[in-house]
Amino acid sequence: MHVAVGSTNPVKRAAVEQALERFEPTVAVQAVDSGVAEQPRSTAETIAGAENRARRALEVAGECESESEYGVGLEGGVARLDETPGLYLIMWAAATDGETMGRGGGPSLQLPDRVATRVESGEELGPVMDDVLGTTNVAENEGAAGALTDGLTDRKRALAEAVACAFGPFVTSYYRN
Repeated sequence: MHVAVGSTNPVKRAAVEQALERFEPTVAVQAVDSGVAEQPRSTAETIAGAENRARRALEVAGECESESEYGVGLEGGVARLDETPGLYLIMWAAATDGETMGRGGGPSLQLPDRVATRVESGEELGPVMDDVLGTTNVAENEGAAGALTDGLTDRKRALAEAVACAFGPFVTSYYRN
């Protein structure tokens, strides 16, 4: 299985490799634009970013004469969830073969009020978490998910779950009519 990932973030690449491990994937990274804000602020915007990254990764791979069969996009965002208080970190993946688009959500995690307040005022989650944690590039390491669960999960595992769900239409016959 040959896969193009629409990001050069090493955690996103590792998440795709982890999710698709049994298929022994060859994973290439492609720097592509998500077409959405740097910090998506709704479920719809986060999903759109993942879809755009998936499409563009496959396109760029084709232009580079890559053997990629699938494009994968991963996008983290923040959103308020219906009937639930607080602001949540959300993660979505999209996978495409150029015709079919699979989508899958990862875990969602309520942000602490002091983080949510800053993000809602316009700051991006990654830099806010780096400030709160006293770290650099948390998004390329454990992520907010890892820090806020004390390692019970982490960004790679959470994104891998989203990728696994997005690949359902490609690995089972249940989606075919």
